[in-house]
Amino acid sequence: MSQAKEVLEMVKKEGIRVVDLRFMDFPGIWQHFTVPSSELDESSFEDGFGFDGSSIRGWQPIDASDMLVVPDAATAKIDPFYEEKTLVLIGNIVDPITHEPYSRDPRHVASKAEAYLQQTGIGDTAFIGPEAEFFIFDDVRFESGKNSSFYAVDSEEGIWNSGRDEMPNLGYKPRHKEGYFPVPPTDKFQDMRTEMLLTLEDLGFDVECQHHEVATAGQAEIDMRFKPLLQMGDQLVWFKYVLKNVANRYNRTVTFMPKPLFEDNGSGMHTHISIWKDGQPLFAGNEYAGVSKTALYAIGGILKHCKAICAFTNPTTNSYKRLVPGFEAPVNLAYSSRNRSAAVRIPMYSPSPKAKRLEFRTPDPSCNGYLAFSALLMAVLDGIENKIDPGEPLDKNIYDLPPEELAQISSAPGSLDEALAALKEDHDFLLKGDVFTQDVIDMWISYKTENEINPVKLRPHPHEFFLYYDI
Repeated sequence: MSQAKEVLEMVKKEGIRVVDLRFMDFPGIWQHFTVPSSELDESSFEDGFGFDGSSIRGWQPIDASDMLVVPDAATAKIDPFYEEKTLVLIGNIVDPITHEPYSRDPRHVASKAEAYLQQTGIGDTAFIGPEAEFFIFDDVRFESGKNSSFYAVDSEEGIWNSGRDEMPNLGYKPRHKEGYFPVPPTDKFQDMRTEMLLTLEDLGFDVECQHHEVATAGQAEIDMRFKPLLQMGDQLVWFKYVLKNVANRYNRTVTFMPKPLFEDNGSGMHTHISIWKDGQPLFAGNEYAGVSKTALYAIGGILKHCKAICAFTNPTTNSYKRLVPGFEAPVNLAYSSRNRSAAVRIPMYSPSPKAKRLEFRTPDPSCNGYLAFSALLMAVLDGIENKIDPGEPLDKNIYDLPPEELAQISSAPGSLDEALAALKEDHDFLLKGDVFTQDVIDMWISYKTENEINPVKLRPHPHEFFLYYDI
């Protein structure tokens, strides 16, 4: 039986009356619309459903707005939050006239990245394992107007509330940078995170652990077991959706914004990658830290192209409030087996060859996973194809290095501006196999500049009033 027929059988068996069609917009927000299940038949998985592409950020002009979303039967899942039992299908975006895949569809980019890996003959599967951190807040308020601007987040866990009259205030609030891993009652979100974990498991996702993270005010992490690139791209959008909606049940809010708090840890998304061929890991060997030459070349590719791929792995102006030299973020373009200040780490938890992987520590969870994982894979493949030497590992404490030695270590970009400039100069490796097209690169740079960088640049910052009002 075809997967399409299996989905239709599932609809009939489960008594499903509505179908949610979902896809990722260009910047990285999940979009959806809903049709009655009577509209879904076997031809739907080829013909798709029409929608207005001009209303999706970074996509079509209004004079060429018609587009189709073609559901992928392999992605069928029942939504865990809707009151009415609803089938969810993730779709691919295609042109309604030519029926060609749409180049700016992030999921299509991820599909092409997997296809290019196989085309190179280097391997057949790229496994991706992201460790997405996030904050759980009680309240968030913000405003950006002509004559006023502010933001305020709050949490019952926030150490700044240690003096608040809570009738009574029971204390037990993690101090700044001391949230890793206290038990309840200091950790106030155990039950919520467990519900998040179990909801993900109910959807068929393999989850490794959940825990409180370093920062005060409800910072947390839930880790999913590694999966092939496209599959993990799908899982990451489900992941964000589940966490936000579970928090909403508790009248709380989740954010994947990398740096919502001043002077406490930001939220990263350390991303593990390994390449396999014919069921065998290619990154295990007898070189440094038990990796292969192939893995070292892969590291070389990541380090060479890091500034450019940060445009996708760290794609917000806020990302660079986290990526600041001298603080907790891994901004040093070096590699190490245990040094967490290096951009690339080789985890040493297990001696098994199957566990050998690279951990790219620079990314954050504000990224569009399809694009970020694809850019990372393309950098890895470029390193392997061109045998790029990563140099010597950085096994010293970066914070103890003398200035002259530190000056020899390059850093990740210091701003989104800098990352986009690097992408503009260094993107040929992304164009291989038509994975990223020139149009995608140009639109990404244009969209980010016009819609994010310039609006932030043009606005006075509240702290500027603190610094300069009496000048």
